[in-house]
Amino acid sequence: MAGFASTFGLKSQNEVVLGRLFAIHHNATIGFDTVKRPTLHFLSTSGGCYGGGGGGQHRLVVRSMSQSHSQAEPLPSSAALVSDKADDDAVAGKESGSEGITDSGGGSDGDGGNGKYPGGGGGGGDGEGEEQDYEEEEFGPILKFEEVKKETEARGVSLPPDMLEAAKSIGIRKVLLLRYLELQGAGWLLGFAMKSCAMLRNRMLADPSFLFKIGTEIIIDSGCATFAEVQKRGKDFWAEFELYAADLLVGIVVDVALVGMLAPYVRFGQPSVSKGFLGRLQHACAALPSSVFEAERPGCRFSISQRIGTYFYKGVLYGSVGFACGIIGQGIANLIMTAKRRVKKSEEDIPVPPLFKSAALWGVFLAVSSNTRYQIINGLERLVEGSPMAKQVPPVAMAFTVGVRFANNIYGGMQFVDWARWSGVQ
Repeated sequence: MAGFASTFGLKSQNEVVLGRLFAIHHNATIGFDTVKRPTLHFLSTSGGCYGGGGGGQHRLVVRSMSQSHSQAEPLPSSAALVSDKADDDAVAGKESGSEGITDSGGGSDGDGGNGKYPGGGGGGGDGEGEEQDYEEEEFGPILKFEEVKKETEARGVSLPPDMLEAAKSIGIRKVLLLRYLELQGAGWLLGFAMKSCAMLRNRMLADPSFLFKIGTEIIIDSGCATFAEVQKRGKDFWAEFELYAADLLVGIVVDVALVGMLAPYVRFGQPSVSKGFLGRLQHACAALPSSVFEAERPGCRFSISQRIGTYFYKGVLYGSVGFACGIIGQGIANLIMTAKRRVKKSEEDIPVPPLFKSAALWGVFLAVSSNTRYQIINGLERLVEGSPMAKQVPPVAMAFTVGVRFANNIYGGMQFVDWARWSGVQ
């Protein structure tokens, strides 16, 4: 209470509410007299003084509780209420500039607050302000439609419909707009992909290293698979090249799916959903993060339950992709094996793997093992990319991506062989 004279009523939301209720019922305002003593004025609706006699205004002097009895000035014995109209007028003239809480008759606070807390305080207000400051520092200010139009016209670029609609409604973060303009002008192939493929564009805007991660995954996986195939088939490698090519193509599709489905992406506008159960389910899935450890971004806030739900949701997607790719890849391999054995049979031929059992193995493996491993990889990459060292030296994050994904491919390949043997597929 030491700062009563300057901050009375501004330190607690409860005091704000009580002060306003008091003011509403009694038409009261709090001000300060010329000697910085807090004074409380009461004006009755009939023009008289609330709680006192007479027809003029009266002043009730309220002393600070922190003031000791020895420091307190004695009051006249006749007056707790002192009638001093000239003094009251002077105090009333200063009320508009005081730091006390006044009832303005409106729904918002007089200190420029958001209507919930005073402009000078409130736990929620400070948290929102810090969050907005972080977003502006990380992603730049929000550009309005006129500013976005000026930037695009200066570079001779047109925005896609969803980005244009977002610019008209709420605006676009400056970093995202400049990143899109740079990527669109990077090259004819990438520029065309950025214009025509929203899935790639949104992921590149959220993570500029997205294509690097996909390329790293494909090269490592294809290299490891080629090495294993050569070691396994030996001199028959070229004779069984069709099987190797089928496995390689299916592996590339799986690699793109594994990286793409967990990659963060920018969300422009609100997705349109249908009504009913399917509509609510679609809305709930659209609100989930891309991965369990996805960083929060402007307009994207995720709860713990949403992050847990993401693990199971992505497991279902991974399992579906694994089963479909297993059907296609193993189906092609089985057709080639069957056709060759009709032409030339050998005692060394291994049995043709069961199609649906192999596809089911792929689905379960991707849903459980791959989903868990790639969620962890995304979390580790996020930690490294957000570190001060990686921000100063970007190749550190790139080297970490190569190393962790290489180790993951080696471990995943060994684990799949064990699962295949345990299930009887191989």
